[in-house]
Amino acid sequence: MKNNIKLLDIGTRLVASGIFGYSAFMKFSAAPTAVYIFQRIGMESAGRYGVAVLECITILLLLVPKMAWRGAILGSLMMFGAICMHLTLSEINIEGDGGLMFASAVVVLLCCLSIIGFHKADLEAELN
Repeated sequence: MKNNIKLLDIGTRLVASGIFGYSAFMKFSAAPTAVYIFQRIGMESAGRYGVAVLECITILLLLVPKMAWRGAILGSLMMFGAICMHLTLSEINIEGDGGLMFASAVVVLLCCLSIIGFHKADLEAELN
């Protein structure tokens, strides 16, 4: 990997991990917004804790360079689900956050898709 691409890869992994970390903390600490969302979809509290655990696993996978593509795939799937939930519930502005949660999900999805692209060789090697 070239130096510029390697730095971009590290940056995207750190951004995605940071957002996942904050989100997991909010879910584990029962932040009112997280509780509201999971009550709205009928998955409070087991779903909230389950998603938080998956986010922690994703963070660990993203931070290990050889496992980053696995974390990126898991993160992409979770963020795709989060974006779909925001759109189907018709709530992009959750409890007055100005769409920050939705925007964070989009940013993480784009980061994860970029990471998959950066680690395409690792992914292909694993599949062959």
